[in-house]
Amino acid sequence: MKKSQVFWFTGLSGSGKTTLAIKLKEKLEYAEYKVKLIDGDDVREKLHRNLGFTEEDIKKNNDLITQLCLDIFGEYDVILVPIISPYRVSRLAARNKIGESFHEVYISAKIETVVKRDTKGLYRKAMNGEIVNMIGYSPESIYEKPIKSDLKIDTDKMNLVDSIEIFYKFILNQLISRD
Repeated sequence: MKKSQVFWFTGLSGSGKTTLAIKLKEKLEYAEYKVKLIDGDDVREKLHRNLGFTEEDIKKNNDLITQLCLDIFGEYDVILVPIISPYRVSRLAARNKIGESFHEVYISAKIETVVKRDTKGLYRKAMNGEIVNMIGYSPESIYEKPIKSDLKIDTDKMNLVDSIEIFYKFILNQLISRD
């Protein structure tokens, strides 16, 4: 049975998680790897609509995404999971369930940067009071940065091309070292 490698992206909304995941998926498929992208927004919209954005609901959503990874484990070489995943306990639980095939990748960007990018208009809504629990922005919705991730991509300091290349090499290293 094929042994999948799971790359669990974590970072604030607007840090570049999904952009990186899409570009990496294209590059890996071009190199003939079988890749699954499990985007947090898509999963929430299609499968977990009943969940809100309370701490309990976010943790439940992360548990369900972990289970999705396990359900397809072995069908793909690489599973890319770009989700905010704001709680260390949820990321640790995912690592414990998935095991040595789990790789936490911190997509870092300062709050000022993601507010400026505001790719989905969420920070504007949070500023206007339309969203009261914006992760990493609202005082009641914290984002717990990883203490020691397997890879850190700082999108404040690195451009997209360099970020993709560093991340791609990291993935290839994991695939080669696990054979």
